[in-house]
Amino acid sequence: MFVKLYFIALPVFFVIDMVWLGLVAKNFYRSQIGGLMKSDVNWLAAVIFYLIFIVGLVVFVVQPAMAKGSWVHALVFGALFGLVCYATYDLTNLAVAKDWPLLVTVVDLIWGAVLAAAVSTVTYVIANKLGL
Repeated sequence: MFVKLYFIALPVFFVIDMVWLGLVAKNFYRSQIGGLMKSDVNWLAAVIFYLIFIVGLVVFVVQPAMAKGSWVHALVFGALFGLVCYATYDLTNLAVAKDWPLLVTVVDLIWGAVLAAAVSTVTYVIANKLGL
């Protein structure tokens, strides 16, 4: 079941996050932390993050939601999982990085919660429709 849920969540996550990064927030991050950004993205690091993050979503959120038969569980615990994960990165940067903007931290914490809640819930709904 894990593998099936993982391969449902993977494209869902990718599509939602690419819309955010490529369209909605592209200029936001450049305006806020442009001086800290690399000109070339380390795609290996980005892919590894996505793969690990989705493992966590499936193990800690989607599978328990499926066991409970509750999309609300997927939504609420997805949001909490995303908040915790994104807080790890952003609050650490806020604590130790010179000139890290508070606004980026706040936006990222909200985005992490929204993204993970959406991915978890959509994955749950698709899995249910497929009879998993």
